[in-house]
Amino acid sequence: MRILLVEDYQPLKKSLTKGLGEAGFSVDAAGDGAEGLWYALSNDYDVIILDWMLPGMDGLSILKRLRNERKESHVLILTARDAVQDRISGLNAGADDYLVKPFAFDELLARIRALVRRQYMQKNPLLEICDLRIDTASRRVWRADAEIIFTPREYKLLEYLAMRAGQVVSRTDIWEHIYEFTSDASSNVVDVYIGYLRKKIDKNSAVPLLKTVRGQGYRFGNG
Repeated sequence: MRILLVEDYQPLKKSLTKGLGEAGFSVDAAGDGAEGLWYALSNDYDVIILDWMLPGMDGLSILKRLRNERKESHVLILTARDAVQDRISGLNAGADDYLVKPFAFDELLARIRALVRRQYMQKNPLLEICDLRIDTASRRVWRADAEIIFTPREYKLLEYLAMRAGQVVSRTDIWEHIYEFTSDASSNVVDVYIGYLRKKIDKNSAVPLLKTVRGQGYRFGNG
């Protein structure tokens, strides 16, 4: 899933970008309020991690602007401000979660994954589609009783399609959420990775789960 990180403290920004990338997320990172607002208004993100105290424009002002612009991305405020009234102000401004510094990275990761599930109306971290099971917490996948091993890029694409099971997902949607696959809209790299998924998921099954919808994209599920 695609995440925007807006954090001005360079060591934390660098470590979070690296850690979230290793956890399977696509991450854009901004170091000040103006840059963060530009990113947030220019793209659709599943989750925005927003520091409160930023140069140029503070995080609360960015959040209010996003909600005024009807941007629906889930926002997690990351800040050293731990007073109850600060938390109330952040949540009342439209934040979906609030985490106080210093924090454990694993807790941040768990909160982000919970927000992603909420974004796609998936309460359970275990996705079950036909006889396919995806544990989004451990990033492990089984079809029937056999575990299937995926590369990080393959898994990232699989989880995104599974979160939107039953819907037609266009190549543009995939590029916007799994953007490091390609920066060239004419590339067939998405089709290549779809082929990889098919070989691993559907090769030995009588019920194919990954279907091409001609001229529109792909649909995942048994419908």
